[in-house]
Amino acid sequence: MPPLLVAGLTGFLSSLLLAIPIGPINLTILNEGARRGFFWALMIGLGASAMDAAYCLIAFTGFGAFFTGAYVKAVMQLFSFVFILFLGVKFVKTRSVGTVPVPLGRAAHRIEERIEERLHPHSAFMVGVARVMGNVGVLVCWVFLAANFISREWVPATWPGKLACVSGVALGNTLWFVCLSWVVSLGRGRLSEKTLLRIEHLSGVVLLLLALAHAVIIVRQMSLRH
Repeated sequence: MPPLLVAGLTGFLSSLLLAIPIGPINLTILNEGARRGFFWALMIGLGASAMDAAYCLIAFTGFGAFFTGAYVKAVMQLFSFVFILFLGVKFVKTRSVGTVPVPLGRAAHRIEERIEERLHPHSAFMVGVARVMGNVGVLVCWVFLAANFISREWVPATWPGKLACVSGVALGNTLWFVCLSWVVSLGRGRLSEKTLLRIEHLSGVVLLLLALAHAVIIVRQMSLRH
Protein backbone atom coordinates (compact mmCIF):
# COMPACT_ATOMS: atom_id res chain seq x y z
CA MET A 1 0.00 0.00 0.00
CA PRO A 2 1.11 3.62 -0.48
CA PRO A 3 2.98 4.96 2.60
CA LEU A 4 0.39 7.68 3.23
CA LEU A 5 -2.42 5.11 3.22
CA VAL A 6 -0.48 2.95 5.69
CA ALA A 7 0.03 6.00 7.92
CA GLY A 8 -3.68 6.85 7.77
CA LEU A 9 -4.73 3.29 8.61
CA THR A 10 -2.21 3.18 11.46
CA GLY A 11 -3.73 6.30 13.00
CA PHE A 12 -7.28 5.11 12.39
CA LEU A 13 -6.89 1.65 13.95
CA SER A 14 -4.81 2.83 16.92
CA SER A 15 -7.21 5.65 17.80
CA LEU A 16 -10.24 3.40 17.44
CA LEU A 17 -8.70 0.80 19.74
CA LEU A 18 -7.64 3.35 22.36
CA ALA A 19 -10.99 5.18 22.29
CA ILE A 20 -12.97 2.10 23.29
CA PRO A 21 -11.84 1.69 26.95
CA ILE A 22 -14.18 3.49 29.34
CA GLY A 23 -12.57 6.74 30.45
CA PRO A 24 -13.65 10.32 31.27
CA ILE A 25 -14.89 11.09 27.74
CA ASN A 26 -16.86 7.89 27.27
CA LEU A 27 -18.43 8.24 30.72
CA THR A 28 -19.38 11.87 29.94
CA ILE A 29 -20.98 10.81 26.65
CA LEU A 30 -22.84 7.99 28.39
CA ASN A 31 -24.23 10.30 31.07
CA GLU A 32 -25.00 13.30 28.87
CA GLY A 33 -26.33 11.21 25.98
CA ALA A 34 -28.79 9.49 28.27
CA ARG A 35 -30.00 12.87 29.62
CA ARG A 36 -29.79 15.24 26.64
CA GLY A 37 -29.84 13.03 23.57
CA PHE A 38 -27.71 12.25 20.53
CA PHE A 39 -26.63 15.73 19.38
CA TRP A 40 -25.28 16.83 22.76
CA ALA A 41 -23.33 13.58 23.21
CA LEU A 42 -22.03 13.80 19.63
CA MET A 43 -20.70 17.35 20.12
CA ILE A 44 -18.82 16.20 23.23
CA GLY A 45 -17.29 13.41 21.16
CA LEU A 46 -16.31 15.78 18.34
CA GLY A 47 -14.62 18.13 20.80
CA ALA A 48 -12.72 15.21 22.31
CA SER A 49 -11.75 13.96 18.86
CA ALA A 50 -10.40 17.38 17.83
CA MET A 51 -8.27 17.68 20.98
CA ASP A 52 -7.04 14.09 20.70
CA ALA A 53 -5.89 14.74 17.12
CA ALA A 54 -4.16 17.93 18.32
CA TYR A 55 -2.28 15.96 21.00
CA CYS A 56 -1.30 13.39 18.39
CA LEU A 57 0.07 16.15 16.15
CA ILE A 58 2.04 17.61 19.07
CA ALA A 59 3.47 14.16 19.80
CA PHE A 60 4.72 13.84 16.23
CA THR A 61 6.50 17.20 16.34
CA GLY A 62 10.25 16.69 16.40
CA PHE A 63 10.07 12.89 16.04
CA GLY A 64 11.57 12.88 12.54
CA ALA A 65 15.23 12.09 12.28
CA PHE A 66 15.77 10.86 15.86
CA PHE A 67 13.83 7.61 15.46
CA THR A 68 15.32 6.56 12.12
CA GLY A 69 18.57 5.16 13.54
CA ALA A 70 18.94 1.36 13.73
CA TYR A 71 19.67 1.17 17.48
CA VAL A 72 16.96 3.65 18.38
CA LYS A 73 14.46 1.65 16.30
CA ALA A 74 15.35 -1.55 18.17
CA VAL A 75 14.98 0.12 21.57
CA MET A 76 11.65 1.71 20.66
CA GLN A 77 10.26 -1.56 19.33
CA LEU A 78 11.09 -3.29 22.61
CA PHE A 79 9.76 -0.37 24.65
CA SER A 80 6.53 -0.19 22.66
CA PHE A 81 5.97 -3.94 23.22
CA VAL A 82 6.21 -3.38 26.98
CA PHE A 83 3.94 -0.34 26.77
CA ILE A 84 1.21 -2.12 24.76
CA LEU A 85 1.44 -5.15 27.05
CA PHE A 86 1.08 -2.86 30.10
CA LEU A 87 -2.02 -1.16 28.67
CA GLY A 88 -3.57 -4.50 27.71
CA VAL A 89 -3.11 -5.93 31.21
CA LYS A 90 -4.52 -2.76 32.81
CA PHE A 91 -7.64 -2.79 30.60
CA VAL A 92 -8.26 -6.51 31.19
CA LYS A 93 -7.89 -6.13 34.96
CA THR A 94 -10.28 -3.17 35.22
CA ARG A 95 -13.10 -4.00 37.64
CA SER A 96 -15.19 -0.82 37.56
CA VAL A 97 -16.14 1.66 34.83
CA GLY A 98 -15.49 4.50 37.28
CA THR A 99 -11.85 3.46 37.76
CA VAL A 100 -9.16 5.03 35.59
CA PRO A 101 -7.17 2.11 34.05
CA VAL A 102 -3.83 3.98 34.14
CA PRO A 103 -3.86 6.68 36.86
CA LEU A 104 -1.04 9.24 36.60
CA GLY A 105 -1.15 10.49 40.18
CA ARG A 106 -2.31 13.59 42.00
CA ALA A 107 -0.28 16.04 39.88
CA ALA A 108 -2.08 14.97 36.69
CA HIS A 109 -5.43 15.19 38.49
CA ARG A 110 -4.65 18.75 39.63
CA ILE A 111 -3.70 19.73 36.06
CA GLU A 112 -7.04 18.38 34.82
CA GLU A 113 -8.98 20.30 37.47
CA ARG A 114 -7.10 23.55 36.75
CA ILE A 115 -7.76 23.33 33.00
CA GLU A 116 -11.46 22.73 33.64
CA GLU A 117 -11.56 25.75 35.97
CA ARG A 118 -9.78 28.00 33.47
CA LEU A 119 -11.85 27.04 30.43
CA HIS A 120 -15.25 26.92 32.15
CA PRO A 121 -16.74 24.92 29.24
CA HIS A 122 -20.39 25.72 28.58
CA SER A 123 -20.93 24.12 25.16
CA ALA A 124 -20.86 20.36 24.60
CA PHE A 125 -17.97 20.71 22.15
CA MET A 126 -15.82 22.57 24.69
CA VAL A 127 -16.65 20.00 27.37
CA GLY A 128 -15.08 17.36 25.14
CA VAL A 129 -12.05 19.57 24.43
CA ALA A 130 -11.50 20.34 28.11
CA ARG A 131 -11.81 16.70 29.22
CA VAL A 132 -9.10 15.55 26.79
CA MET A 133 -6.89 18.62 27.27
CA GLY A 134 -6.81 17.96 31.00
CA ASN A 135 -5.98 14.28 30.56
CA VAL A 136 -2.16 14.28 30.47
CA GLY A 137 -2.17 10.52 29.85
CA VAL A 138 -3.54 11.07 26.33
CA LEU A 139 -0.48 13.13 25.35
CA VAL A 140 1.90 10.68 27.03
CA CYS A 141 0.28 7.77 25.17
CA TRP A 142 0.57 9.51 21.79
CA VAL A 143 4.23 10.38 22.42
CA PHE A 144 5.02 6.69 22.88
CA LEU A 145 2.90 5.61 19.93
CA ALA A 146 4.27 8.31 17.60
CA ALA A 147 7.81 7.21 18.37
CA ASN A 148 6.88 3.59 17.72
CA PHE A 149 5.05 4.32 14.46
CA ILE A 150 8.00 6.26 13.05
CA SER A 151 10.62 3.76 14.24
CA ARG A 152 8.70 0.93 12.55
CA GLU A 153 8.24 3.07 9.41
CA TRP A 154 4.45 2.75 9.57
CA VAL A 155 4.35 6.54 9.49
CA PRO A 156 6.90 8.35 7.28
CA ALA A 157 9.02 10.91 9.11
CA THR A 158 7.62 13.63 6.85
CA TRP A 159 4.81 16.12 7.36
CA PRO A 160 2.53 14.47 4.78
CA GLY A 161 2.98 11.13 6.56
CA LYS A 162 2.39 12.61 10.01
CA LEU A 163 -0.68 14.52 8.85
CA ALA A 164 -2.07 11.36 7.23
CA CYS A 165 -1.72 9.54 10.56
CA VAL A 166 -3.31 12.44 12.48
CA SER A 167 -6.21 12.46 9.99
CA GLY A 168 -6.67 8.74 10.59
CA VAL A 169 -6.69 9.38 14.35
CA ALA A 170 -9.40 12.02 13.99
CA LEU A 171 -11.48 9.72 11.77
CA GLY A 172 -11.17 6.73 14.12
CA ASN A 173 -12.12 8.76 17.19
CA THR A 174 -15.03 10.41 15.41
CA LEU A 175 -16.39 7.07 14.21
CA TRP A 176 -16.33 5.62 17.73
CA PHE A 177 -17.93 8.66 19.34
CA VAL A 178 -20.66 8.84 16.69
CA CYS A 179 -21.52 5.17 17.25
CA LEU A 180 -21.40 5.50 21.05
CA SER A 181 -23.56 8.63 21.05
CA TRP A 182 -26.12 6.98 18.80
CA VAL A 183 -26.32 3.80 20.89
CA VAL A 184 -26.59 5.77 24.14
CA SER A 185 -29.30 8.08 22.77
CA LEU A 186 -31.31 5.04 21.66
CA GLY A 187 -30.83 3.12 24.89
CA ARG A 188 -31.30 6.15 27.18
CA GLY A 189 -29.00 4.77 29.84
CA ARG A 190 -29.73 1.09 29.31
CA LEU A 191 -26.06 0.20 28.85
CA SER A 192 -25.19 -1.68 32.02
CA GLU A 193 -21.86 -1.50 33.83
CA LYS A 194 -21.34 -5.17 32.97
CA THR A 195 -21.65 -4.41 29.24
CA LEU A 196 -19.24 -1.48 29.50
CA LEU A 197 -16.69 -3.61 31.35
CA ARG A 198 -16.94 -6.30 28.67
CA ILE A 199 -16.18 -3.69 26.00
CA GLU A 200 -13.12 -2.51 27.94
CA HIS A 201 -11.92 -6.05 28.59
CA LEU A 202 -12.27 -6.86 24.88
CA SER A 203 -10.11 -3.85 24.06
CA GLY A 204 -7.53 -5.13 26.52
CA VAL A 205 -7.53 -8.59 24.93
CA VAL A 206 -6.94 -7.03 21.50
CA LEU A 207 -4.01 -5.04 22.92
CA LEU A 208 -2.55 -8.22 24.42
CA LEU A 209 -2.83 -9.94 21.03
CA LEU A 210 -1.08 -6.98 19.42
CA ALA A 211 1.67 -7.21 22.03
CA LEU A 212 2.07 -10.92 21.24
CA ALA A 213 2.31 -10.19 17.52
CA HIS A 214 4.81 -7.44 18.30
CA ALA A 215 6.95 -9.91 20.28
CA VAL A 216 6.87 -12.43 17.42
CA ILE A 217 8.06 -9.76 14.98
CA ILE A 218 10.91 -8.73 17.31
CA VAL A 219 12.04 -12.36 17.78
CA ARG A 220 11.88 -12.97 14.03
CA GLN A 221 13.97 -9.88 13.31
CA MET A 222 16.56 -10.97 15.87
CA SER A 223 16.77 -14.48 14.37
CA LEU A 224 17.24 -13.05 10.86
CA ARG A 225 20.11 -10.87 12.05
CA HIS A 226 21.86 -13.90 13.50
